[in-house]
Amino acid sequence: MRKGLTLIEVLITIVLVAILGSFVIVSLNPVGQLASARNNQRLSNLNTILNSISQNAADSKGIFTCLGGPIPTSTKRMAIGAGNYDIASCLIPIYASVLPFDPKDPLAHFTSQTDYDTGYTIIRNASSGALTVSAPSAESGKVISVSR
Repeated sequence: MRKGLTLIEVLITIVLVAILGSFVIVSLNPVGQLASARNNQRLSNLNTILNSISQNAADSKGIFTCLGGPIPTSTKRMAIGAGNYDIASCLIPIYASVLPFDPKDPLAHFTSQTDYDTGYTIIRNASSGALTVSAPSAESGKVISVSR
């Protein structure tokens, strides 16, 4: 008599391990975890931008100063180019070393003050003066914006 496993026993073991492995992968939801991590990065980026704007205003006696002009009262994308709001020259390099950008937006990047697109939007409420920065590319149906 020989001792060992039959082919059927090995195949059943492999199938059971595969089924258990697929349950583990589904329960961990790696796609959802990655989307959540990117959303957390977006929130951190928006806070960095708002903190930099606040520091600029604090250095200018409460008035945000920027070569790009005052913060718009209609929603504008923070990027170089027509129709956008050029904020890099107001923040880089004094208040931030680089301008944060959306981790998944295909247009978002930061190369320099003259070549960037944050993928984020900015607006100042005309009546209250509140400043809001938002991440329109947020994932998993989340709305990510920070106001001050």
